[in-house]
Amino acid sequence: MNRKEAFFNQINEGYQTKGDYIVLGSGMLDGETIKDAFIKVPLKTLNRHGLIAGATGTGKTKTLQVMAENLSEKGIPSLLMDIKGDLSGLARPSAGHPKIDERHAAIGLPFEAKKFPVEVLTISEQDGVRLRATVSEFGPVLLSRILDLSEAQSGIVSIIFKYCDDNKLPLLDLNDFRKVLQYATEEGKEEIQSEYGLISTASTGAILRKIVELDQQGGDLFFGERSFEVQDLVRKDDEGRGIISVLRLTDIQDKPQLFSTFMLQSLAEIYATFPEQGDSGKPELVIFIDEAHLIFKEASKALLSQIESIVKLIRSKGIGLFFVTQNPNDVPDDVLGQLGLKVQHALRAFTAKDRKAIKLAAENYPSSEFYDVDEVLTKMGIGEAFISALNEKGIPTPLACTMLRAPMSRMDILTEKELNDLIKSSRLYYKYNETIDRESAYEILTDKIEKINKKEAVEERKKEIQKTTKSSSKTRSTRMNPILKVVTSATFIRGVLGILKRVI
Repeated sequence: MNRKEAFFNQINEGYQTKGDYIVLGSGMLDGETIKDAFIKVPLKTLNRHGLIAGATGTGKTKTLQVMAENLSEKGIPSLLMDIKGDLSGLARPSAGHPKIDERHAAIGLPFEAKKFPVEVLTISEQDGVRLRATVSEFGPVLLSRILDLSEAQSGIVSIIFKYCDDNKLPLLDLNDFRKVLQYATEEGKEEIQSEYGLISTASTGAILRKIVELDQQGGDLFFGERSFEVQDLVRKDDEGRGIISVLRLTDIQDKPQLFSTFMLQSLAEIYATFPEQGDSGKPELVIFIDEAHLIFKEASKALLSQIESIVKLIRSKGIGLFFVTQNPNDVPDDVLGQLGLKVQHALRAFTAKDRKAIKLAAENYPSSEFYDVDEVLTKMGIGEAFISALNEKGIPTPLACTMLRAPMSRMDILTEKELNDLIKSSRLYYKYNETIDRESAYEILTDKIEKINKKEAVEERKKEIQKTTKSSSKTRSTRMNPILKVVTSATFIRGVLGILKRVI
């Protein structure tokens, strides 16, 4: 058996699966695509999470597109973070190209141009189905971790939430939370202190500064009603295909805190509401987090701990998480160790630091008799990648340099008109883009403060009137009536004259 035959047999045996699967491409050996050496990923293992990494321009986004398409065809919905604005083309079929035909002939797969059901979402000022969440839905623990608060400050946040629960004060947006904080150190200080303990003005000031920082990144758009229901992420179209939800994030690359806020709240909500599923035949939802380093870059230790916990636990709910980034080192080791499927596109070695990064990346993959991983990592072309997956028993598959299949949908973006038509045709657009501003903590406390101020003003006026009346009474009591004065004086004179007469 020659080397090529040995490789073909290893791939076919290593990627054999009894259940349903998706095909990512075909294995490559010594730069040649081996036809029909299909790289199959069992649907059963897609809730074990994954990584798509590689240098800029190596095809990461197209790999993400291919996976979302194939999942949709299997009836599995997905959520895609579109930070570069490259993914709207999923809603239109590919225009085709001779190079695509050539690629698929080498792989051994027929190519068919298709469009897919796409929902366009937004958390910023861009148009789309608006995603929102209330402050109450975050809860004190998650909100404290997002704001990177100290233990003492987190305790105050817990008191604020408790006070609002006890007094039926809905915390919907950041204005509500800000108003309660101010009330707790001013008009309501004595009330809250008597029931819940002392609240430090210095600590509330620090929390308010964190709120302002989040507000400046767009938190005012994200916090509020109507809250997005995560069940709307797992819908299918009339043909049974999973709907691909594309979240437009092109205007928040410089707002990592808002991005982290959305991701953590969504994952926490999914974990809290989805039923336990265990290892079923396929995932309920697959989430692709592009530019994943934005989540981890400025995350505190507490926030990283929260992310790691969610990654470990959420797979039991049938949710797969895929982190898309330039280098595997962008993802913390504890998270990286939880990722079952790894798709590694080419890395570029321009500096000594780059070469070290390549060696570290190579260590994330199983050894192979067919590849010098360090060397191949720098020589792979666009649309080629090392792949290591898990088989249905959870055992890593053989490492395979893979010629990836091309997307069936458009690889370019939609025109502005096409995008607007897609957004306006959404069933969810009119459900979530209606502005709701019901009475909440801000309005209730504002009214309460006004009543307190009016009451204090009335009490102050009463005191002033009483003081004036008392002072006026004193003045009157020491001043003799003029008529009485005259009468008294005449009587006095007559008395004196009578005495004098008797003496004389």
